Amino acid sequence: MKKIKTERMNTFILRELSLILRNEVKDPLVKNCTITAVEVTNDLSYAKVYVTFMNHSKRGLEALQRSKGFIRSQLSKKLNVRKCPELNFVKDESLEYGNHIEELLANLNKK
Repeated sequence: MKKIKTERMNTFILRELSLILRNEVKDPLVKNCTITAVEVTNDLSYAKVYVTFMNHSKRGLEALQRSKGFIRSQLSKKLNVRKCPELNFVKDESLEYGNHIEELLANLNKK
């Protein structure tokens, strides 16, 4: 039962954070941000948010950290839980890793 609840919360937070970043945050560095996944702990106290950026990923992560309080307050208005989870933004490196694997496989096929 808890797994279903956390999965549902993951998708809800992902959708709402995407809308908040697109419509309500004014920082232009955050506008280039794409949320790829959200992982919420079982007690819903922490949420790890995986993000990618078109460019300037380090500056974009810093901008997200600066506006974390505003984003969390906007998210708490949308959630029906007693306590809004603490947000932790992390750069998603799975796309880069996948591209690296593709290159290795392509090099093996050439040989």
